[in-house]
Amino acid sequence: MHLNVTTKQVVCTLLFFLLFHFTGYAGQSALRQAVPVKGRIIDVDGTPLVGVTVRVKDASTGTVTGADGTFTLNVPDANATLSITYLGYNPQEIPLAGKTELNVTLQPSSSQLEQVVVVGYGTQRKRDLTGSVANVQGRELAKQPVLTATQGVQGKVAGVQIIANGAPGSQPLVRIRGTGSMLAGSEPLYVVDGVFTNDIRNISTNDIVSMDVLKDAAAAAIYGVRAANGVIIITTKKGRSGKMEVSYSGNVGFRQASNLVKMANRGEYTAFLQDVAPGTTIPTGNADTDWFDDVLRNALQHNHNVSVSGGSEKATYYFNLGYLSDEGIVIGNKYDRFTIRSNNEFNLTKQLKFGTQLSFMRANSDTIDNSAIFNNAYRAAPVVASKQGGRYGNTSAFGNVGNPILNIDKVNNRGAETRLQGTGYLEYSPIKSLKLRSAFSVDQSFYNRRVYNYAYLNDEVTFLETGGNQRNELSTLTGRKENATNWLWDNTATYEELFGKHRVSVLAGFTSQKFSSDFIEGVRRGVPPTRDQWYLATGDPNTSTNNGGGDKYTRASVLGRINYAYADKYLLSGSLRRDASSRFPEANRVGWFPAAGVAWVLSEEGFLKDQQDVLDFLKLRASWGRIGNDNIASNQYIVTANLGVPYVFNGNITLGSAISDIKNANLVWETTEEYDFGLEFSTLNRRLTGEINYYDKRTIDALVIVRLPGILGDPDNEFVTNAGSFTNKGWEFTAGWKDDITEDFNYSIGGNITFNKNKVVGLNAGQPLPRGGVGQQGSTTLTANGQPIGSFYVYRTDGIFQTQEEIDNYQNKDGVVIQPNAQPGDLKYLDKDGDGSITAQDRYFVGSYQPKMYYGINAGLNYKSLDFSADFYGNAGNKVYNGKKAFRYQATDNIEADYANNRWRADRPSNKDPRVLEANTPASDYFVESGTFFRLNNVTLGYTLPKTALDRLNITTLRFFLTSQNLFTLKRFSGFSPELPGGPLEAGIELSAYPTNRTYAFGVNATF
Repeated sequence: MHLNVTTKQVVCTLLFFLLFHFTGYAGQSALRQAVPVKGRIIDVDGTPLVGVTVRVKDASTGTVTGADGTFTLNVPDANATLSITYLGYNPQEIPLAGKTELNVTLQPSSSQLEQVVVVGYGTQRKRDLTGSVANVQGRELAKQPVLTATQGVQGKVAGVQIIANGAPGSQPLVRIRGTGSMLAGSEPLYVVDGVFTNDIRNISTNDIVSMDVLKDAAAAAIYGVRAANGVIIITTKKGRSGKMEVSYSGNVGFRQASNLVKMANRGEYTAFLQDVAPGTTIPTGNADTDWFDDVLRNALQHNHNVSVSGGSEKATYYFNLGYLSDEGIVIGNKYDRFTIRSNNEFNLTKQLKFGTQLSFMRANSDTIDNSAIFNNAYRAAPVVASKQGGRYGNTSAFGNVGNPILNIDKVNNRGAETRLQGTGYLEYSPIKSLKLRSAFSVDQSFYNRRVYNYAYLNDEVTFLETGGNQRNELSTLTGRKENATNWLWDNTATYEELFGKHRVSVLAGFTSQKFSSDFIEGVRRGVPPTRDQWYLATGDPNTSTNNGGGDKYTRASVLGRINYAYADKYLLSGSLRRDASSRFPEANRVGWFPAAGVAWVLSEEGFLKDQQDVLDFLKLRASWGRIGNDNIASNQYIVTANLGVPYVFNGNITLGSAISDIKNANLVWETTEEYDFGLEFSTLNRRLTGEINYYDKRTIDALVIVRLPGILGDPDNEFVTNAGSFTNKGWEFTAGWKDDITEDFNYSIGGNITFNKNKVVGLNAGQPLPRGGVGQQGSTTLTANGQPIGSFYVYRTDGIFQTQEEIDNYQNKDGVVIQPNAQPGDLKYLDKDGDGSITAQDRYFVGSYQPKMYYGINAGLNYKSLDFSADFYGNAGNKVYNGKKAFRYQATDNIEADYANNRWRADRPSNKDPRVLEANTPASDYFVESGTFFRLNNVTLGYTLPKTALDRLNITTLRFFLTSQNLFTLKRFSGFSPELPGGPLEAGIELSAYPTNRTYAFGVNATF
């Protein structure tokens, strides 16, 4: 191999440096008289701590504790100082002063600044970070009765907005520092023990040690193409050396719907019909149905986990069994999950380590159709009974929607998901400073769903009268099977060394990933109603249809990172990742994602050293990075054709092929570039800690939809291309106070607040993107230049016409009556363009679903054996659209009680609500409401048995607790909940959202 002179010089210099380092170290060892020091390190409960790092301060000499918490270290000087650090505990510096034996007790970290957090392919002390990383401990997540860990994080991390869905088995929507994409997905990447995933419902919160959120580009860039929306790293529990430990954690309670909308009763509804549909014949009888009361229930939920852990110096193990059951607040709805986790680690030699991390999940779900159930329950007429004598009220025969109870009873929608996720890894350390790691991870899922729609005729099973349209003459069975496999192979080398005051960490590696999935689906009618015969083969073969498909993509990456610190004062980091993804054309598959960060620990400077009684820690940091997004369909750039298309040639019908869509064969990455500036501090003897961040994030080459002329032949008239850019800019503030009043009493209080501004700054060749369809009103959102993504774009109202004279006098400058067909009591719409009529050009931007501010508050106290905690969460400045109120399906749809009692009438004028809401009522700011809310997210009261009682019971720990999730919500929105998930272009619209839940539960934590 030919080397030029410059390269030779670099290689020679590097070899000389390494030779000098090792020979110099050997020489120093020979000249100095080594002093052996022995010690044992335990926690406050007396448990030996394994893997604690023990180093000689300002030297490279160091070791870690063994299985029993002991260590032996040769120090160069009997008066040296030892530096002791361990994940989750306060570091200590201990002057030896001639001592050769030590017993050390580490205290749990009282300051997040001292904690060790997990970053991409490694760990760092939080005080050494140059990027923005937040940490949430697993014990904070486990105490909440939630399905997924992300819901437990709600309100705990600045810059992270989490929108929960009350449906059993659902995963919350997570946005980190605003909406990160229009079309390529806005969800973060989850990394679970090294496994990449976008679904963490298979993980019990009881298995989690910590969750680390990489918020800025500098922290996340090491994950390259997957990191545009942030990264959430989840670390699960491992065993530790010592005696076997058995633990149980469980809770049982019930859920109920919170913030229900009160609907009009029989009298209020009948009065409304007299205005909107005069002459309507009201059904006989005394039915006054509360449809939500009939559809919803108090639902039992319970969660149980049993774990066994322990090990020796050669091997450690952790094994957990978990079971969760959630009935769901809607009758017919249920979710059950069974999980197994086994994490094992084996020290094959002093230099070679082998480990496995395996998890298994089996989940069964009985699902309801949100749209059919909640839309119908909202609109169903209260004058029709839901069910009598085994027969259903025929709401559709009354010119109304279908009976939601019938929707539930006549559909069996059951799914089963099996998921296997695991990692096997080898770690080899040829020298103490170098670690080589190779890990192979697999995530496999198998999903089966069977949907059976019973046959029924409305004149056979319903009462009131025959007719209507809610019938199903033939049963229908739909079967669907899905399989997905995702494997990832990571290979990294990490070198860490201390050279006097210089601390260096270097990471290099390469990874490869492959994902493949397929599904098959069949439908057949006339299948018998007996459950044992629910197979496609038992139905009418003449009614069969089938469908199938799949996906496949690969990624290959090379990565590198360097972290440098001088005297723990000046910090520098840089990373670079090269990704290649098959989701883009061959010429555009490679993307480069660099990042850099610097930090200055001012509290280590001489001019602040004397102030440490007041100022414990102060750090300034700044970073920059670029990250990518390839979360698009794998065939987005591939032009496809339909075969067997008939066309006329020479007077004859011939079968040929035709291009079915138009695609951009030159798609490129969506790229996000971000600047981040931060200040971190700790003061008053570490009782007060805080952090301030400012970020400026710009997404370029964003994928957008361009409308095409119909003559080009695309059936959707849409073309996806890189033609947009938008920004997210904001401030984050975090502060926490902890104090020990006495030995028996301590308390803490903290909070965070985020201000974010999202703005589209360039659609380039793309036109504004209309979305958010609401029935007959059409689109209600528009993504356009100068506005936040998914802004509401509707007519603006100016009160309600009170008299005919007001209608006649509402004219433009030319004297044209603007709303000549209006009646007193109707909404008055602004004529934006002044042309004398209300048209599509008269719409206004009236706000966005994206909050201008969101925040969390947490508080806790401990008094002797009692512990209490409360978490609050809220946001402000955003808008939501009351789509269920706006979507008038028919004149006989029910109305809300508030509207029924406050709407305009001749004998009761109003400027709040119009006289009627009809199918042709246009989209306007009348339906746009405030999304501001404040919620008590979780409150927990616990009692731990004193040690004297535990000793008599031969139990290590035993704690009982009461907890409530979503105890109350203060809101302005008149609907169910202002927390409304949805796609980036159309979120914030309440149409058929699952009502939010309130949970009450009793739980037990025990360790033996």
